Amino acid sequence: MTGGHTRNTVPMRASPRCGARTRDGDACRAPAAHGKARCRMHGGALRTGAPRGNRNARKHGLFARETISEQRQVRMMLDEARKLLRELR
Repeated sequence: MTGGHTRNTVPMRASPRCGARTRDGDACRAPAAHGKARCRMHGGALRTGAPRGNRNARKHGLFARETISEQRQVRMMLDEARKLLRELR
């Protein structure tokens, strides 16, 4: 099967390994993708992961300053309404 020549597997065996853990808790034995800490199956493939600057976090505006201040105002109004209801009882 090798065609009479010896295989040079030294670079493959010397390459850094993936740092991920498998389901049974053992380390992944696949080689890490070039310049990455994970193999292609655990996030080292091209164009995987969050985009630069994590633009996905801002897509819905949950953590925007305006939303946070609005949530505080709503919470304060609800607290005042609860106090008023307790006083009326």
